[in-house]
Amino acid sequence: MSHTVHVIAVLTARPGERDAILAAFGENLPAVLAEKGCITYVPTVDHEGSTAPHGPDTIVVVEEWASYDDLEAHRVAPHMKTFGSRIADRLADRAVHILKAP
Repeated sequence: MSHTVHVIAVLTARPGERDAILAAFGENLPAVLAEKGCITYVPTVDHEGSTAPHGPDTIVVVEEWASYDDLEAHRVAPHMKTFGSRIADRLADRAVHILKAP
């Protein structure tokens, strides 16, 4: 039995680079949403009034995939490799948390 996989990716942009990364996300988003098993893939930023903001240079990507195999296919998809190379120099840090329901 396959269970959905949840991903929280915290991307920290170099100062002043967040908007450029978000623009690259916007261009790549249709390809990701068309991938097999993609349920949710949303780049987010702090909401006004957040009690624990990540900060002005951070993007939190909220993802849900139908299976771990679908996530793995996503990670090596050609459009993701292109996207990764486009934003690599704009990132200061990233942490990818892969989660499942207990």
